[in-house]
Amino acid sequence: MQGSDLKGSSSDRARRLEIVVTGNENSARLDRVLATRCPEQSRSRLKSLILAGQVLVGRKSSVGKRVFVANDAIGPIPVRDPAYHVAPGDTITIDIPPAIPAAPKAEAIALDIMYEDDDLIVINKPKGLVVHPGAGHQAGTLVNALIAHCGESLSGIGGVCRPGIVHRLDKDTTGLMVAAKNDAAHKSLSAQFADHGRTGPLRRGYLAFAWGLPNRLHGTVDAPIDRHPYAREKMAVRAGGREAITHWNVREAYNDRDGKPVAVLLACQLATGRTHQIRVHLAYAGHPLIGDDVYGPHFKTKASHLGSSARAALDALGRQALHAHLLVVEHPRTREVLRWEAALPEDLSRLQAALTAAE
Repeated sequence: MQGSDLKGSSSDRARRLEIVVTGNENSARLDRVLATRCPEQSRSRLKSLILAGQVLVGRKSSVGKRVFVANDAIGPIPVRDPAYHVAPGDTITIDIPPAIPAAPKAEAIALDIMYEDDDLIVINKPKGLVVHPGAGHQAGTLVNALIAHCGESLSGIGGVCRPGIVHRLDKDTTGLMVAAKNDAAHKSLSAQFADHGRTGPLRRGYLAFAWGLPNRLHGTVDAPIDRHPYAREKMAVRAGGREAITHWNVREAYNDRDGKPVAVLLACQLATGRTHQIRVHLAYAGHPLIGDDVYGPHFKTKASHLGSSARAALDALGRQALHAHLLVVEHPRTREVLRWEAALPEDLSRLQAALTAAE
């Protein structure tokens, strides 16, 4: 195994390692080879590096040239599957970024606080704000902001990188989030989110602008979700996946310039809490979120049917049109049922107005 610093020799800088697969490792899983060859790295970190696309596998072709492979595809793309089987002579190149600090640092990031007491804090998350530190986002997260605002009172149950966090929103999904300020509150809120309102008052409501118009006014998507079999950064409806249930109803319908249905505003409520659940379920139902380039890329042509103001609002959006507008929880100490609602942010309000005008 050879290693070279990308920016120096310090352990807090990025490094590039090259590993040549031996005959004894024939058909071994990529993650297991890395775990054996890189004992200084944890298995979980190595897996996250694979999923983040920071591991390449080079294989010599029949003419002696090195090519890059991912499963059976040939091309200069990273191997994102931890279960990929290596072969003797493969060269594994792994870029190891600087280690994430053991504890995130406090950062003075402005928060839109909807409610706060000694036990919990509710914020209206803006777009572009990552919830907790991770690969590619070691600073500038909601956790960094909460540490600065709450100080030492923040619950530590979630671990050093996720203090106080009991649920999350995608980076570009806006809306309501609650965080625990002490361990007792963390346990109570975590139990409520695990129950998903089956026996308690918890409710999580979202407003979603989606393409097309369903053939009925309300319904439920009940379809299991798991990791996408090929694109590991995505989720997908898959048999044998984890239970996932999304209830929806039509709030508003929008027509194109010719008076034909083109888009819809849905109110969605989660009965489970899977990664990307609403985005995956609406795409599965044939109505992907407007602006969702991950789960609805084939619907980009729909924009050509919009009026000029709606196209301009969509171009300015730059994200999936999803907003967590409703949150209901039971207070962990008083047992009072608390309810918050957050109006659409400015970018989605502009989109709504432009879709309504249908100019």
